[in-house]
Amino acid sequence: MHSKQILIGLGLAFALFATSPVAANDSPPVKKSNSGICHARGTTYYAQTKHFTPYATLDACLKSGGRLPKR
Repeated sequence: MHSKQILIGLGLAFALFATSPVAANDSPPVKKSNSGICHARGTTYYAQTKHFTPYATLDACLKSGGRLPKR
């Protein structure tokens, strides 16, 4: 029973990452926070942003409805 649940969980995780704007990895080029702010790699709050949607470019993040940080 447990192995079936693990396989279902792995399948769901794969489906989530397969549909994200960028392939899942540890350090996407741009992170859109849950509050809708686009953080590019190397900016002030990039490393602190833990809950995000990854994007390949800042332009893609902005086109998805994100915005630039105020500072």
